[in-house]
Amino acid sequence: MRLLTFRRDGCTRVARSGRGGIDAEPGRPRDRAVAAAETVALVLDEDSPLPESVGDVEELALRLRGHISQLGAVVPPGTSVLHSAQRLASVSVPDGHLPSRVHLVKLAEATQTLIATAQSHSGAPAEPMRRRCRWKPHLNVLRGSAFALAIVCFVLAASVPRS
Repeated sequence: MRLLTFRRDGCTRVARSGRGGIDAEPGRPRDRAVAAAETVALVLDEDSPLPESVGDVEELALRLRGHISQLGAVVPPGTSVLHSAQRLASVSVPDGHLPSRVHLVKLAEATQTLIATAQSHSGAPAEPMRRRCRWKPHLNVLRGSAFALAIVCFVLAASVPRS
């Protein structure tokens, strides 16, 4: 089973590069709830394939635990949803094919509930501050200005009388 279909670079906005690839915009961090929802979709969606090996289950459980800890900073402490999700995340993945998959589904459902709680407590996401865009000259502009400066220096040096 192929996991890790989502980028781990921490950015949400994408743009096409000149070579046809997709590059992330470096200044924009990913929303925690969106990243967690993508991982939950890997587990709970009907179209997503089941994890085949124990390593796949452990990797998904590790990712869900990370999302729970990140969303714990957004949700007010002492919430019953947060407490139950953290308690479930602290339990290790059980041995056996069926118990490990059941634990993974429970962990994903707890994460999904925590996402809904985090979104209800945070309200609308705040608009990030925009940085001032500075003009960055192209390389040919720099070359042209250096050439023009050299010509001016050459003309000035040629016009100075010799003694």
